[in-house]
Amino acid sequence: MSKVPYALAIGSVLYAMICTRPDVSYALSVASRYQNNPVESHRTLVKTILKYLRRTTDVFLIYGGEEELVVNGYTDASFQTDTDDSQSQSGFVFMINGGAVSWKSSKQATVTDSTTEAEYIVASETAKEGVWMRRFLIELGEFPNASSPLNLHCHNNWVIAQAKEPRNH
Repeated sequence: MSKVPYALAIGSVLYAMICTRPDVSYALSVASRYQNNPVESHRTLVKTILKYLRRTTDVFLIYGGEEELVVNGYTDASFQTDTDDSQSQSGFVFMINGGAVSWKSSKQATVTDSTTEAEYIVASETAKEGVWMRRFLIELGEFPNASSPLNLHCHNNWVIAQAKEPRNH
């Protein structure tokens, strides 16, 4: 790894993550922040990701199992996980018939004041992705009912309450 440029290793992991391995999204998000000035601990993180990918070559995405198209979105955020700038980490994944088709893990663009706010931001971003995905599936003629919504799962009760009835609290 010492002879391999850090950015090249990040790019290799990025290729795997985009194509078939959403399970390394968070680790890649953290490792890619330090491309300008990586230190040994960052190189160790990338080595760990590459070792994980090598040990789990039998892990892959599986689609199918349901006759009717079932789309589910899952969202989560971690409040102020970056100790350098107090930004929160957020992520989402959309599954079609049990297989991941769209995913993202990244730092949020703004600093949030609460867990609820961090969760609400990622729920909003996930909903935007869901709207795009729903329109895309309707264009393909694959969405079973053009008027039915996608399922979006969020485990924060305050965010769910705000999404159902937005008002100042």
